[in-house]
This record gives sequence, structure tokens and C-alpha cells, in this order.
Amino acid sequence: MSARSSKKQSATKIGGKTLALTNLDKVLWPADGYTKGDLITYYRSVAKWILPYLKDRPLSLERYPNGINKPGFFEKNAPQSTPQWVRTISLSAGGKREQVRYILCNDEATLAYVSNLGSVALHVWMSRVGSLDKPDFILFDLDRGERCSLKTLATVALALAGELRTEGMRPVVKTTGGSGLHVFVWLRGGYTYDRARDFSREIALRMQEKHPKLVTLERLIAKRPRDMVYMDWAQVGRGKTVVMPFVVRPRAKAPVSMPLTWAEVSRMSRSSELEPSRYFARWNLGNVPAMLRRSGDPWKGKAR
Repeated sequence: MSARSSKKQSATKIGGKTLALTNLDKVLWPADGYTKGDLITYYRSVAKWILPYLKDRPLSLERYPNGINKPGFFEKNAPQSTPQWVRTISLSAGGKREQVRYILCNDEATLAYVSNLGSVALHVWMSRVGSLDKPDFILFDLDRGERCSLKTLATVALALAGELRTEGMRPVVKTTGGSGLHVFVWLRGGYTYDRARDFSREIALRMQEKHPKLVTLERLIAKRPRDMVYMDWAQVGRGKTVVMPFVVRPRAKAPVSMPLTWAEVSRMSRSSELEPSRYFARWNLGNVPAMLRRSGDPWKGKAR
């Protein structure tokens, strides 16, 4: 596959399934020139690494069919035009809609299909089909204030990792694809969502107590100190979603949510960079496939 595509339409067979890939030359990132064809090529290029993280997880699409500078929308329900070969699962939605038919992105053909819809970011549940009431990881979302430096953000992530290791856990870390970090703890089983959320809250309270000048738990943005890290411990619950490793984000430079080593975070904690999003944009749609082919997944296949 080429790095760029100038074709308007292409009939492609992937894994025995035929797809009509359309409007491949439509520009989705006007400032950077990346097209829908580039987005599809990217996701196909990283399929080997991203699919284990997406497999059997109900998927919500963040679609920008007219480019990231135009309004996008979230879509949980599989479009009516979804091919029969795409695996789906219907789940109770509550409220006015009785059920939502979620796509399960389990193969390269489905990955190409959803990216052809202009789905820039892919959001999935923290649990899989067969055990939807039991998360297989806990997410700690580290969200920086607008005056919070990369050094402070990394320092908090390292302190959080230390706290989790005292509990016998092995945390991993990735960029959000924006200006924050996600710390994951993969679970061995036996955790309900309630138990996972209680544990997340306990760790967050400890972090705030030990690092009162660095960590805030204030949920109201207007009241948060702008030079601190907001630790969002509440992003754990049935139906809540997260972007997994290697997902593209609808931001300038087409950044990717990139798994990191803790050695990289340690280097970040000594950085003079004030704007994390500028630093994190070094991992993007244009260069991540080559990085993966060269060095592999920094998380070394933590998905199970």
C-alpha cells in the first residue's frame, strides 16, 4: 500500500471480503494534507498491532466525513448499510432506544470499512463480548491543565505507576493522542466495574494526598488549577469507552494514541517542553506504521 492515495474509488478485497473504498482523495486534515485514503492505509498498515486491542469490544465511531475542521459526530449504532460480514452485537441501550447494534472490529476488512466511513477515532468498551460486566483493565486518565508542563504531567504519571506497583500491579502508559496520558492496569479477572471503580477512586485519593501541588480531583474545569494534572478516576464503568493504542485523533498533525515505555516517560519528566501536545504529535498517522515495523508494540501485546 502506498503512503498516499489519490484515487477517488477503489474496489478492494481484504481477507476474502470485497469493499468499495470511496472518495479516497477527500482531504480530512486540511492543514496537513492527509486524505481519507491515507487514513484507510494507516489503519490497514497497523492492523496487526491494533486489532488485538479492539477485538470483541463494542465499538463507537467518531466520524468526520467532511474533515476534522467540520463538525463530526459519534455513532454507536452500526449504519444500515453495514455489510453482513461485519460482526455486530445488539445490547440494551436504556432510554428511548431499546437496543444498540455495535460493530465489533475483529479483522482488517472491518477496520477498513469503518475508516472508509470517515471514522478517525475508534472508541471501545473496557470489557469484551462474553464478559461485558467485567472490565479487563482499569484506566487512569491524566488530563493536564492549560498551564501544566510536560514535566509535571510525566512526573505525575511516574508517581502513579509507583503507587500501582505497590499494589502488585504492572501499569502501562500511552499518550491520549491529545495533550494527556492514559495509564492502564490490566486485570487478571474477578473485577466487576464497581470494584474497579472503587479501586480507581482509592488510588486517586492517595495521589492527591501525597502530591497536593501536582494532582487535582476537581471535576469542574473552571475550578481546576491550570498548572496541575486532573486525575480522572471515574472513567471506569459499563459502556464507558476509551481510545486504544494506535487510534488516530481528529487533531492537527493527525496524532496517534501511542504506547510508551516508562523510560520514555522518565525522559519526559526532565523535559523543558511546556506544551505536551506538541511533544506527543511526534507520533502520527504518517510515521507510526514504520515505527511499529521497526520496533514493534512498546506494550508488547498486553491485550489478551
